[in-house]
Amino acid sequence: MFFGLSYVVYSRKIRLMDHTPPPLYLRQLAAELAEPKPMRRGSLSERTIKCSKPGCACAKDPKARHGPYFSLTRGVEGKTRSRFLTPEQAALARQQIEAGHEFRSQLETYWEGCEDWADRELDGSPRVSAREAEKGGSKAVSQKKSSRKSKTS
Repeated sequence: MFFGLSYVVYSRKIRLMDHTPPPLYLRQLAAELAEPKPMRRGSLSERTIKCSKPGCACAKDPKARHGPYFSLTRGVEGKTRSRFLTPEQAALARQQIEAGHEFRSQLETYWEGCEDWADRELDGSPRVSAREAEKGGSKAVSQKKSSRKSKTS
């Protein structure tokens, strides 16, 4: 059996063909994607806050608020996870997030390139005739089913 169909039936429907080699740009993109890089998902936010001290200027003047405080946030298993970062860590996390965005963009380009390549292979394979495409146009080979009754009872 070949994926539930006999090889004879399968080979009549579509001719098995050798794959064309991937385009050069796809091989180059795959090599780039395979190189590990520090990257992350999520977002980085910068906040200033008002404290609760009665005489503090931050309560009245937004420019006098405390901070900035940096927060790295992302979803993990359906929950939001956040952590505070120092300004130095925030600069590094910003680069890592940008690297993650670039990775996703390259991955999408890779998918599109692979689909284009697959389409070109389909365009080069034999087409199904109108007669075969009609309902009941080709006869399926079925195997004899066993009886439903148990043989041991």
